[in-house]
Amino acid sequence: MAGTANSDDEFQDALGEEITEKEATNTRLSEKDVDEVVEKHNQLRLDDEAEEGAAGGDVLVKQPDSEMSIEELRELEKNLSNEELAANKEKADKLKLEANERFKNDDAVGAAKIYTEALDICPSDSTKERAVLYGNRAAAKIKLDANKAAIDDCTKAIELWPEYVRVLLRRAKLYEQDDKPDEALTDYKRVTELDPGQPEAREAQVRLPPIINERNEKLKNEMMSSLKDLGNMILKPFGLSTQNFQMQQDPNTGSYSINFNQKPS
Repeated sequence: MAGTANSDDEFQDALGEEITEKEATNTRLSEKDVDEVVEKHNQLRLDDEAEEGAAGGDVLVKQPDSEMSIEELRELEKNLSNEELAANKEKADKLKLEANERFKNDDAVGAAKIYTEALDICPSDSTKERAVLYGNRAAAKIKLDANKAAIDDCTKAIELWPEYVRVLLRRAKLYEQDDKPDEALTDYKRVTELDPGQPEAREAQVRLPPIINERNEKLKNEMMSSLKDLGNMILKPFGLSTQNFQMQQDPNTGSYSINFNQKPS
């Protein structure tokens, strides 16, 4: 599965299925009906936000990449029939394809907005489909240099689909750019577990450990220097300094002992 996901084009359906126009049935809602359901819900949200803003003195504006929460979506779905949910899923698939085209045409802002619209109607139990929407929106946010928001979307996708190799790899790269090599290494290791032949993940597991060790050593030295400065400030009134204390490490246990030296050299 992992190998197939990685070989697909960046914005093709990661499920490996072609989206085709389904035959109309007597029980399926029309696209217009679906739009009316979504529009009605959105208008209710805007009305609620306006009332809340008036009560609190602040005007609340829904961000273009802020989809409704999963709790809100499930609450909405309680009033929908199976036919309506199926129609919503079909509409979300179409929106995803439209967003993919926008991304390919260098309209990352438009793509991110439409992925959000799709998330607002894609059924809550369609976990892989929702994961793909989050993963694709993350890629659009990367184009907009919104890496932290992209990491959030990658995380949401992975929570829905823990084996989503493409997005695990995407988040690993984002963590590296955000100077979080530990988190990046964890994701690269997970990618290798799912797809042992993934070259970028294998290379990163050789490259990152020395970087992490060097950083940890630097942080340790900075911490020791700060502690030394603090110790000297505390000991100064007693005519002492940290030079009166020698720290020695036991090679067998790795623990440290402190010895007092009355007259340091």
